[in-house]
Amino acid sequence: MSIRIAKYIADCGVASRRGAEELIAAGHVSVNGGLVTSPVFFVEDGDRVCLDGREILPHTDIEVFAFHKPLNTMTTIRDPRGRRTIYDCLPMEYKGLKYIGRLDYKTTGLLLLTNDGELARKLTLPSSNVPRTYIATVNGNDYSKLDMARNGITVDGIKYSPMKIEVVGNNNLRVTIYEGKKNEVRIVLRACGCPVRKLHRTSFAGIKLGKLPVGKIEKISQKTIDEILKKL
Repeated sequence: MSIRIAKYIADCGVASRRGAEELIAAGHVSVNGGLVTSPVFFVEDGDRVCLDGREILPHTDIEVFAFHKPLNTMTTIRDPRGRRTIYDCLPMEYKGLKYIGRLDYKTTGLLLLTNDGELARKLTLPSSNVPRTYIATVNGNDYSKLDMARNGITVDGIKYSPMKIEVVGNNNLRVTIYEGKKNEVRIVLRACGCPVRKLHRTSFAGIKLGKLPVGKIEKISQKTIDEILKKL
């Protein structure tokens, strides 16, 4: 079966369709050893498609799971202090999965797990600009300094990119970040006079926690995984 080369590259999760066309035009793509410079090119089953000399293959075997992380669990394989980890909560068949980013001990909510280490790495790179949304329950209701976080702020010499922040009532803020630096939400909100009492992640990379019960895990559809891959 023949398929346009840009679509093949996009299906492999390397780039979006437009991004694939740009890679082709820039001379980064070859098929069976021959350079391809036009997106009007079809590949067949068995063709060897390479990006800068490295073969690219469809990511049909990548799996991603949504896990509802409980309170007071560590996002690590083993904790030196003996605290409960996420792997203590997971059934045996999921214990080989890699976590995508971390949630701290006191933070609950959506944690993604995968069998693909490269995907986990890409999704946590600040340059990937992957959105992560939280509900932060804060002490106090003086939100006058939140614009500092919305515009980007430097705390203790560390620069934090602008956050999207909405007040949703009952001392709750909906916060979306795109870098994922360590304890980013807690540090920035404290600097804005809104120290966090509870933190709960509701979405990551467009995947939503929804009504998944605490401590439970569910598989993400291949369609959703493909959409994520195309954006990286």
